[in-house]
Amino acid sequence: MAQQEWLYGLHAMQSVLEKEPERVMEVWVLKGRNDDRLTNIVNQARRFGISVQFSQRKALDDKVSGEQHQGVVARAKPARVLDEADLDKILESEAQPLILVLDGVTDPHNLGACLRTADGAGVHAVVVPKDKSASLNGTVRKVACGAAEVVPLIQITNLARTLKHLQDKGLWIVGTAGETDKTLYDVDLKGSTALVMGAEGKGMRRLTKETCDELVKLPMAGSVTSLNVSVATGVCLYEIVRQRGL
Repeated sequence: MAQQEWLYGLHAMQSVLEKEPERVMEVWVLKGRNDDRLTNIVNQARRFGISVQFSQRKALDDKVSGEQHQGVVARAKPARVLDEADLDKILESEAQPLILVLDGVTDPHNLGACLRTADGAGVHAVVVPKDKSASLNGTVRKVACGAAEVVPLIQITNLARTLKHLQDKGLWIVGTAGETDKTLYDVDLKGSTALVMGAEGKGMRRLTKETCDELVKLPMAGSVTSLNVSVATGVCLYEIVRQRGL
């Protein structure tokens, strides 16, 4: 397991300092930049006794391989990886759980965008397989704009087994697939639900698809046949929000 990770971006840094400041070991800030949010991050870090250094842009770029860091980079202890036991605790604490399952989403930008939307839609946890999936890193945290620190990301070893476990707990498993005739707007999504989204381009794996209780698709009126997974996730989650009247 990695002994450290790099964090960057204003939202991600603010969120980590608010919720897990003990993880942050050092902070580097762009020299000469006058920004209220950056000043707030510096002040927060200093309050927690975290070392803050002011550096030239190239030094920051080099630390995160040229990613868009918005003038702040930090070295941090890795966050604890959540697993099936954590998922069970979440299911027990929610009367009507809403779980987002991502089957093989490997692009960290898409994972970050899904986490951000999941937070907005009130998702209680996001579930991903340990293999063939993006994991939490600086890119995911930056794109998630703080959601990665508040939405539990559960990494599991066997996705089909976890879906069956969710069924045993009373959740209705709704998967998205282009080959079904039923659209998202034809199904009742008001109860305890696990929404399963497939990988970019390939969709859900066969075993995942076979485990779902119901398959739905998004109606596509134009010439393209599918949406980006993070966009499709947003459409599906907010239909659940609409039906639940949240």
